[in-house]
Amino acid sequence: MRLSTRIGLAVGLTVPLLVLASGWLLLQLVNRDLHSAEDEHLRARAAAVRADARALLRASANGRPKAADNRERLLYSAALDVGVRVMGPDATFSGGPQPDASVSLPARATTPVTVRDGGTSWRALSVPISTARGSGTLWVFSPNAADQAQLRLVRRRVAVISLLAAPLAGLLAWGVATGASGPLRRLGRRTAGLDPRTSTARLPEEPSGVTEVDELAATLRTVLARYDEQAARTAEALDTARSFSAAASHELRTPLMSMGTNLDILAAHPDLPEPDRTEVLTDLRHEHARLLGLLVMLRELGRGDLVEAEALRTVDLAEVADAAVAEARRRAPDARITLDAAPGLTVHGWEPGLRLLLGNLLANALAHGRDKDGRATAEVGVRGAGEQVVITVDDRGPGVPFEERGRIFERFARGPGSSGSGLGLTLVAQQTALHQGAVTVADGPAGVGTRFEVRLPRAAGTLPVHRDWLIGTAGTNRSQSFPKDAS
Repeated sequence: MRLSTRIGLAVGLTVPLLVLASGWLLLQLVNRDLHSAEDEHLRARAAAVRADARALLRASANGRPKAADNRERLLYSAALDVGVRVMGPDATFSGGPQPDASVSLPARATTPVTVRDGGTSWRALSVPISTARGSGTLWVFSPNAADQAQLRLVRRRVAVISLLAAPLAGLLAWGVATGASGPLRRLGRRTAGLDPRTSTARLPEEPSGVTEVDELAATLRTVLARYDEQAARTAEALDTARSFSAAASHELRTPLMSMGTNLDILAAHPDLPEPDRTEVLTDLRHEHARLLGLLVMLRELGRGDLVEAEALRTVDLAEVADAAVAEARRRAPDARITLDAAPGLTVHGWEPGLRLLLGNLLANALAHGRDKDGRATAEVGVRGAGEQVVITVDDRGPGVPFEERGRIFERFARGPGSSGSGLGLTLVAQQTALHQGAVTVADGPAGVGTRFEVRLPRAAGTLPVHRDWLIGTAGTNRSQSFPKDAS
């Protein structure tokens, strides 16, 4: 059912009800006004004939029939259009329009009351009369016929108006609603041809002059924009999945072939000498670890590319750094790892990603930061710098050649002799970009070793529009770093 039809029906049903309610109220007011005017008339007539009624009772009590007749005629003449009934101790005199004598009257009616005689109603008022020979009562009556006729006329008019108001009000409301809903129909026609799956056409911003229609159009534009955003994210997710498959197949081919060769050797030579057998098994374990590390790194890159804004929250970097240092100490109990973190330094970010960032920086330092004596040393610092939080990781290794610092954040970039996945520092760059920060690599303190420095904003930011590190096309501040290992 169209909106205009609904409005027409609603108005067509509501208006007669309002007319009936107003008519009922009008009837009550008219009835009260008519009774008030009639009662004032009764009081005036009672005051005018009271003296004649008293004289009539006196003449009747004194046994003067002729005088009583004269007083009775004078009484009826003064009563004019009301009925009069004088009730004395010994006689009752009545004249003019009034209820039948058989109709019982109230004992007293000092204020006008309604008395019914069959289908006829009367307004009646009593006035006490006192004489030397006793007391009596003067009753004056006025028929309600005229008042009832006026009330019936008002009722008929209210009924007629209600019957006419229903269709007229419905048609008028339908016409007005049809005109008022014109902008809504135009909006419907404009949106009917929009198909976000096949076309990039969207609703233009054309104010209609109707606030509700403009708000609905704005809501539709917002919904379509969100659809476009989600469609783009879905496309990125599909590209990420395809890239994951391609990268995994490419990087896994060599270790899998190597493992297959070693397994063939073991199968072909069951009596292989123990030293050779041990070497083959060691090679297998090494390749297995490399495969596992590569799969883990690819998975984490995929998670970082697909993270949504709802996953971001306030993160205490001192707590994250403490957890990362504890994990690194567990993995490398022979290493010397220190932490200098100022408490209360927080950023708005993705906690799992920040853990990955610190964990991979530490793993890189422990793998490549060994001094000439072979001891791994890593120093982690977390400090505030204005509106930023600065994370530093220093090692005591041989350092990073300047000419290599521009490529170490790229996917699968490994230094000479590295057995890592080549994705550890790519994860560091990804998480830094995800948090709108910057990562640099330089010489360590006093020119010894390497220093990685990550700067993250404290305030809440927005996620980058394009996050395709797994695909390998995302941009970042790749300035300097270290050849990566299994980190």
